[in-house]
Amino acid sequence: MTVTTETELITAGPGGPRRRSAGTRWRSGGKTLVFHVFAIAVLVVILYPAVWMLMSSFKPGNEIIGSVSLIPENGSFDNYAKALNGIGGVSFWTFVVNSLILAVGSVVGILLSCSITAYAFARINFRGSRIFFVCMIATMLLPFHVVIIPQYIVFNQLGMINTYWPLLLGKFLAADAFFVFLMIQFIRGLPRELDEAARIDGAGHVRIFSAVILPLMKPALVTSSIFAFIWSWNDFFGPLLYLKDPGMYTMPLALRLYVDQTSTSDYGAQMAMAILALLPVVLFFMAFQRYLVSGVATEGLKG
Repeated sequence: MTVTTETELITAGPGGPRRRSAGTRWRSGGKTLVFHVFAIAVLVVILYPAVWMLMSSFKPGNEIIGSVSLIPENGSFDNYAKALNGIGGVSFWTFVVNSLILAVGSVVGILLSCSITAYAFARINFRGSRIFFVCMIATMLLPFHVVIIPQYIVFNQLGMINTYWPLLLGKFLAADAFFVFLMIQFIRGLPRELDEAARIDGAGHVRIFSAVILPLMKPALVTSSIFAFIWSWNDFFGPLLYLKDPGMYTMPLALRLYVDQTSTSDYGAQMAMAILALLPVVLFFMAFQRYLVSGVATEGLKG
């Protein structure tokens, strides 16, 4: 019996058995090991802030700042109790409801207005469509900070300050060019034969959009819903600019109330509320993740 030490016998094709040196096998395994170690190190760096925030939510406020230990020494749920009790005379659930109003309203407005606008650009050849499309794309290149003051002046003259209208009105008017462009590209990928078949049966644009195009747009609609919900839920600057009444504050604004430069700051309760604020976003993403993944898989099958 022959023992092979320098080479390894592996399965071969019609040309007969092939042998691979043990050194090549070890070099390949070493590269794989280095890659996995590097990937784990990057993962630790990325997840460390989230883990630190989670651990800090169980620490007393005086142990969070300046402490080098990640594991709390005197961990408790007192911070979560403080967060659930609210702050500034406003209940925690009031902040949650306010954020949900803006997030759900943004999703509904974007799905309605952007889908109709995208269908018009992708399927209807009207006069000046290319000019309007270029103007819409140009708004994506315009920095948001350029239009802050003009928008605030307009909404102030309309008496909409300290209301949710400045934060929701643009969603129902297809003002988010990113979502319009996303849906346009998706609709353009659908075969026009579907429209022609429906038109032969006597369907107009309204029937074609509602009965043919809209059901096929589920991947684009779900993707837009996920981004719209997360962006609206995490928005801080918009509510800070237009909302003055603490009873109308959203979760990001509520987090700011725990840090006061002129008095004592409760960092423990702030970390606990930050964890609670992340839960709806995570649950929303997990609920619609399978639709997002299936949509990506379907896009990959298109020829």
